Amino acid sequence: MLITPGPLLATVNTPDDLRKLSKTQLPQLADELRQFIIDDVSVYGGHFGASLGVVELTVALHYVFNTPDDQLIWDVGHQAYGHKILTGRRDRFHTQRFYKGLSGFPKRKESAYDAFGVGHSSTSISAALGMAVASQLQGNTERSHIAVIGDGALTAGEAFEGMNHAGATDSNLLIVLNDNCMSIDPNVGALREYLTDITTSQTYNKVKDEIWNLLGKMDKLGKTAQELVSQVQSGIKSSLLEQSNLFESLHLRYFGPIDGHDIDHLVSVLDDLKHIPGPKLLHVLTVKGKGYAPAEKDQTKWHAPGLFDKVTGVIQKKVYDTPQPPKYQDVFGHTLVELAQQNPRVVGVTPAMPSGSSMNIMMKAMPDRAFDVGIAEQHAVTFSAGMATQGEVVFCNIYSTFMQRAYDQVIHDVCIQELPVVFCLDRAGFAGADGPTHHGAYDLAYMRCIPNMIVAAPMNEQELRNMMFTAASDEVQQGKQAFTIRYPRGEGVMPDWRTPFEKQEVGKGQMIQDGDDVAILTIGHIGNYAIQATQLLAKEGVRPAHFDMRYVKPLDEELLHQIFNRFDRIVTVEDGCVMGGFGSAVLEFMAEHGYMARVKRLGIPDAVIEHGEQIELHRECGFDPAGIAEAVRELLFTGRPVVV
Repeated sequence: MLITPGPLLATVNTPDDLRKLSKTQLPQLADELRQFIIDDVSVYGGHFGASLGVVELTVALHYVFNTPDDQLIWDVGHQAYGHKILTGRRDRFHTQRFYKGLSGFPKRKESAYDAFGVGHSSTSISAALGMAVASQLQGNTERSHIAVIGDGALTAGEAFEGMNHAGATDSNLLIVLNDNCMSIDPNVGALREYLTDITTSQTYNKVKDEIWNLLGKMDKLGKTAQELVSQVQSGIKSSLLEQSNLFESLHLRYFGPIDGHDIDHLVSVLDDLKHIPGPKLLHVLTVKGKGYAPAEKDQTKWHAPGLFDKVTGVIQKKVYDTPQPPKYQDVFGHTLVELAQQNPRVVGVTPAMPSGSSMNIMMKAMPDRAFDVGIAEQHAVTFSAGMATQGEVVFCNIYSTFMQRAYDQVIHDVCIQELPVVFCLDRAGFAGADGPTHHGAYDLAYMRCIPNMIVAAPMNEQELRNMMFTAASDEVQQGKQAFTIRYPRGEGVMPDWRTPFEKQEVGKGQMIQDGDDVAILTIGHIGNYAIQATQLLAKEGVRPAHFDMRYVKPLDEELLHQIFNRFDRIVTVEDGCVMGGFGSAVLEFMAEHGYMARVKRLGIPDAVIEHGEQIELHRECGFDPAGIAEAVRELLFTGRPVVV
């Protein structure tokens, strides 16, 4: 079912059409745009509250600035649905996040209006500054460069690095701080308190309005008056707020805060700022989920609610007749609490994803022992390392794709110092509809090459619990090695998952099924696909052996010797990149020990794989159950090179 746009929105196919409207028509357009987002997401799913909160801001930005020549960068992209609808993608918007459809995030290949591809947070300021400086170098001083960043994304170090550099330039950069006190979960830390101080100082805001009126007359008063007004405004901010203005101290002209839902005022302010040179920051106050009451009331729940009834606000959930397996993230969350109850030194750390990682379970049960450090992966890792030096048993939970942002800290602050931090990498493998910016494709490769690092992946919920139990044991904690456990997004395979803890022998795999002629070696949850593949092959009279290796580092060399002595045809399967991953580790073992075998590696190829349901992407890359079965047939019945 296609969503019908309102009568005014139906006439807007590009921002050029938008700019033909009168200013008095913009509130109606904003209302229709908001309703279109509600209608579409309720039927097709996707991110929700963030885009509703910036509807007026989106309309105002495209109305005032000459996009795409003026370059607009959205941080993260959860808030860019309105932007996509207004920039020629309205009639295809229902395909976003579906296989072969539009991306859920701004993407350079998708539209000229998507000035920069985003998915990870806090990149917008650095990217926009780079564009602004490049425009200067090319002699273009008229082009505007706008970075829209949320107060949650502003907690990341890269955002401060970008602001620090921007303040030392005379670039034509506008930073729009979209302040709604939320990222996915409520924001934490001193920056939140600082922004609250700015927005609630009534005396400052009253005087600021008077300063603003004077600023609007700058072109008539001349440069000397402009400098005087700037000094007076800065002095007022410093004297009326508890802290001097952070942004002004970075040499960013600060304006605001203003109501982000007053579109008339937004247009006026943005039009004024367009003509003020140099780096500047506009502080805009918005409400996440604005215009849809349930989303305003529970902003975390409605960040990405799935399908829902827009009238009743009831989120649709599948109803099953039998108990279903839990999500891996929930197994992690509940297991961590159990371990913490047994050991007072167990603590948890997450960078701004307590609900996404299920760290919120421990935060509720033991709030003094679970830490949300904000969107700051580098800090999360080094903070964990610091606690580990004092004997704490630290479980640092970071999505696989976001762990890439803290790779130096893993090496320098954890592994070189022989600290036994436990890294739990959620969303490992294909992340699904979030696409290539969120796929956890590389962690097996980038973790296994680091000294003093154990790398493991559970095939089911029981193995996840036992790996966590093993990682927290005195034996492993005293072994001076970090311990990585990676697991996928979504459900496991065991409805009765809360099994007693059993300590594993680190680096030991297991045989799932014995067989003849071909050995299938798997790592992690994807081993369940191999079980299905062996069932398919059994109907054809083919009986491959299947081994769940459990550990990529250290490899179970004893088991591998047995396998290579028995089989000369081997298939390796991983939900990770084939270059440098688990299959590569098996090939390295084979070469080092002089074995000869035909090896077929299945996994994520050396390519950027787009978004879609996980099974669709597994099928595309050839390691769904049918793909695994086909690889076995190729090894058995066709002449292929020794190593593929």
